[in-house]
Amino acid sequence: MAEGIAELDPGALAKVKRRPFLVDLLVRLVKEKPLGAVGATIVLILLLAGIFANWLAPYGYNEVWVGPKLGASTSHFWLGTDNLGRDVLSRIIYGARISMFVGLGVSTIGVVLNTIIGLVSGFFGGKTDLIIQRFVDAWMCFPGMFIILTVMAILGPGVLQMIIVLGVLYGITGSRTVRGAVISVKENIYVEAVRSVGCPAWRILLRHILPNIMAPLIIIFTVSIGGAILTESSVSFLGYGIPAPIPSWGGMLSQGRLDMDKAPWLALWPGLALAIVVYGINMFGDALRDLLDPRLRGGLGRYSGNRLSKQFKRLKPADK
Repeated sequence: MAEGIAELDPGALAKVKRRPFLVDLLVRLVKEKPLGAVGATIVLILLLAGIFANWLAPYGYNEVWVGPKLGASTSHFWLGTDNLGRDVLSRIIYGARISMFVGLGVSTIGVVLNTIIGLVSGFFGGKTDLIIQRFVDAWMCFPGMFIILTVMAILGPGVLQMIIVLGVLYGITGSRTVRGAVISVKENIYVEAVRSVGCPAWRILLRHILPNIMAPLIIIFTVSIGGAILTESSVSFLGYGIPAPIPSWGGMLSQGRLDMDKAPWLALWPGLALAIVVYGINMFGDALRDLLDPRLRGGLGRYSGNRLSKQFKRLKPADK
């Protein structure tokens, strides 16, 4: 134990003013994880661009302008025009909406499936765990891209189809993480205590285990957004994702590669937008993991040893 903590009065902890959880998380994110704060800003910009695309985009995503095709940057078209005369900037902004829908939709479905499979498999164990995990093993034997391309070729391209396929894929493969967290939590004494008084299994899962695995679930949700956006772009690049003329960053990359010699900016700008967004989401997810995982904070909850010492240094001498 740190020297500063060993000399503290046990009753003085109650006198330390604690910020609300979300405010405390935001302050710590800015102070301790500056790259995570930058990632959170990028995520916020993505959300705003997706929600207000109709107002932010200067033109419609499929609005064709009469004039030179594959035009370079001008005062009217800041990022140039594509092979049909459509504004590249407007299509990138509308593409952010598709990325937002796909990322949030896939992450939501994936986390729900992760939670259900992980809770059932980790809590009940035995034959139930054995059967579920052998199914997960069999599912993970197939390459993810193979499953996606096969199902999308059968169902056809579309936003809803893409969200469902990726959500199921992420939900099954990521259930191992939730299962491990459930196995760790269910060994605690308080779980044995509620079992001994006859608490039903569903109540134990919902009231005593699920709240204690929320940190890994939040991290899984955040990190999977970036992976979902990147996977959707890869599938759209191959022609099995979002159908034309709906703008998708992967689809714009696929179309831009055909005119790389004439108009390299057609692939440059959507590729840059994709790289920045995925980088920001990954940095934000890593920062949340570090801030929410108690094992990475010294085991003292919201107040690590250094933070607690700083709080008590602010107390008046009479309070010590």
